[in-house]
Amino acid sequence: MSSARAERAGEATAKDGFDEGKRKRPVAATPTENPKGGFAYYIIYAIVNVIISLPGLYGYAAVIFNNPAFSKEMNALSKFVIFSSLVHQLGFLLFSSLNFAIGTVQDAGLIFLSSMSNTIANNILDDGGTKKEILSTTLVLLSLGTLMLGFVLVLMGHFRLADAVSYLPMPVVGGYLAFIGFFCLQAGVGLCISESIMTPRDWAYLLDPENILLATPGLLSGLLMTIVSRKVDSDAALPALMVLIPAVFYVVIFSTGIGMEGAREGNWVGQVSDPVPVSEMLALIDFRLVRWGLIRKILPTWAGMIFVVSFASCLDVAAISLDMGEALDTNRELATVGLCNVMSGFTFGYTGSYIFSQTIFTYRTGVHSKWIGFFIMVVFFYVTVSPMNILQMAPLFFFGATLIFIGYDLLYEWLIEIRHKIFLSEYAIVWATFIAIQVVGIDVGIVLGVLVAIVNHVVATAQISGVHRVAKQSRAVWTPKDYKLLHAHGYHPLRPKIVTLEIVGTVFFGSSLQLLERISEEIGLNIQQEEFDQDALLKSPHRTSYQMSTDIRDRRQSFREIQPAKATVLRCQPQFVVLDLTLVPNLDASASRGCFLQLAKACAKKNIIVCAAGATPRVEWMLRSHDVAYDMEEEARVEAKLQARADTPGRLREAVTCDRVLLFLTIHEALEFCENVLIHELNADRVGQSPSFIRLDQYSQDLADENAITTIISHMLGLEQDERKVLRALEDERYHEEVTFKAGQLVINKDTYPGAFYVVLKGSVAVTTSGVKNRKIVSGAGPVQHQSRASAMLDPSLKMNDDALLSIWPVGGVFGYVDYILERPRRFKAVAAQDGTICAKFSRSHMLLLRSENPELDGIMQRVLLRASIMDLAGCTCRD
Repeated sequence: MSSARAERAGEATAKDGFDEGKRKRPVAATPTENPKGGFAYYIIYAIVNVIISLPGLYGYAAVIFNNPAFSKEMNALSKFVIFSSLVHQLGFLLFSSLNFAIGTVQDAGLIFLSSMSNTIANNILDDGGTKKEILSTTLVLLSLGTLMLGFVLVLMGHFRLADAVSYLPMPVVGGYLAFIGFFCLQAGVGLCISESIMTPRDWAYLLDPENILLATPGLLSGLLMTIVSRKVDSDAALPALMVLIPAVFYVVIFSTGIGMEGAREGNWVGQVSDPVPVSEMLALIDFRLVRWGLIRKILPTWAGMIFVVSFASCLDVAAISLDMGEALDTNRELATVGLCNVMSGFTFGYTGSYIFSQTIFTYRTGVHSKWIGFFIMVVFFYVTVSPMNILQMAPLFFFGATLIFIGYDLLYEWLIEIRHKIFLSEYAIVWATFIAIQVVGIDVGIVLGVLVAIVNHVVATAQISGVHRVAKQSRAVWTPKDYKLLHAHGYHPLRPKIVTLEIVGTVFFGSSLQLLERISEEIGLNIQQEEFDQDALLKSPHRTSYQMSTDIRDRRQSFREIQPAKATVLRCQPQFVVLDLTLVPNLDASASRGCFLQLAKACAKKNIIVCAAGATPRVEWMLRSHDVAYDMEEEARVEAKLQARADTPGRLREAVTCDRVLLFLTIHEALEFCENVLIHELNADRVGQSPSFIRLDQYSQDLADENAITTIISHMLGLEQDERKVLRALEDERYHEEVTFKAGQLVINKDTYPGAFYVVLKGSVAVTTSGVKNRKIVSGAGPVQHQSRASAMLDPSLKMNDDALLSIWPVGGVFGYVDYILERPRRFKAVAAQDGTICAKFSRSHMLLLRSENPELDGIMQRVLLRASIMDLAGCTCRD
């Protein structure tokens, strides 16, 4: 039944982590392994489903054909809706994977069908057409729309495109469903008083005391149904109430002597009409009278119906799967819904889908048989071919109450209860869509709702983008003396020469200005107006919005007024700013120039070097293509100049212009570069010494012999002469194994047993992660063949495929020891980054032998592991 739309949507959002609020779900025992059977059960549960669905189907007919032009044929038109539900149920019996599936015409497409029928009727009346033309055109074009919708759903299921419907924002769908609720409420009240209520002005009918009297039982009955459906746990409560309401009506009219004729005179039941056999139903359709030209006028509405019906059907399937506790193939079930709509369209029917509430009700009974659906079809068939007009026998307020019940439920769910489950901005989108549909119609209203959702996403994304100062340092192997020098100057808590900033989130035109302000505050840099490079802004793809310098000043001034400047804790400006772009998934052209290029140029005037690391190939290409970063060759020359300049004493040191961003593969590589330059400068300024660090590209051949492991560990720990003598025993091959790897060869595989840890002796080892799918870069001119920093630095034979590089262990790097010590499965994958990479492998058997034969040497190795863990801990963040 349609009221289950709210429950279904609530269930689906609960699946995404939302609380169901105060709504109570019926509690039933889990179906047994051997479901109940027998024709008695089949007939009982079929009757219950008919009691729930049949009044609603008459209400649906009143909604679809609510134009006054259809009023005299409502009996026949209602039978078209009921027969369409029969066809839908037949389709689910034939194609659904669920034996207990219940499917009929449902609420998701109601407003679209109503909108199309009104468009057809009004256009034909405006052209002076007849009601016969209206009926023929409406019945044919609505069924044709249902048929084509079914084909689209089948194709979506076949090509597994069910996820595509999720691009329609949930708050927009919520606003539409709330409008369905309001529309059903209007239609229900109109059915109670036998008037058409389509606009707010039509509510003036209730100013008549007689109409108020006719509508009050429907309004109260609908409210009672809503309370029972939400507050009573029993599955039988709502069907029992729906039997009780008309029963009480009949008791009252017959016990008071009013009788059926008196009730008909008082407009409590429908007027007597001639029986409508099937032949007369078919006589309403005359293809010669169809206005085919009206297809183009209803086409936009039909297109909107595709998204809403497919979205609602996917919600149905997700909610049924959630309640069953079993996974369902959404694409297959969407194709099933499509086939049912194809069948319905061929038989002059209307859009339908799974009815969530009735499907789950039947599932919980434990009677999982297609016989229930078959008996439902039998009843629908009887009602269709029967000459009896139910509208002239049953109380009109009861049919109206079923629609009012749906209206109450949907309005409460999506305008009141939903506010506890979504953000305020999303709640505003729900209301904006609801009001927009009221004012400008369904098609434009939904489009406006989507536009509001897009604007909300842009604003939210701009706020999410952030920058944080983090404590990071490279994995370079320095002597203890050099570490002390580095921490006294490079990473001083108040006067650091190296500042690392982690940027989080997509950086785009909406967030670039704020990001530039925040980075400037973090490093104590106040970018004045005269420091702005207008030429860079004028070259932006959005130059028309930036050309006027007054606009720039206004935007910056307004931002300062909104967000006061934060007092920086830095007592002086740093020498190096390292930007970690690992968590930046995308960057647009405006942000690359408006933020990062401006930052580099402003920093260059203060002799601050800006480095960036961890950029994805897309982000790296954007920075290089817009001259925010150097090209590969020029970048190498600038780095070489900075390193050569560092060896010159300060008074003789010449300035090196670096007005662009230097890109590095990983954050550790960038920090290694900064540390190396800084250490060289400090040593040259103080005592003319050179640092003892050994870089990968300057790795001397004297460490490539059999003493490499002892030399590296001695260098790492800064061992004294006596300890170096003890360390020489490590050259014994019984204590470790030296393994040579080719580029790309697996060193450590994820989820394997941690039988050893490693020390890099030559080359480098890359730590990777899988699942990266955004390597392909397509510009306006077509696919881009971009040589990234990774492709230039790593061995050409190293094939990353869809793996992303997380970090690189250089010479002296110790890795794999955490999993080794904890004896847990490996948490990462490591491969050789260069051909001829050599690693010292320390297995458990090696360490046990070392411990038993040479405890003093074992103590040195424990210091190696302790130092490695401390260095990793010192450089980690919560993300690590």
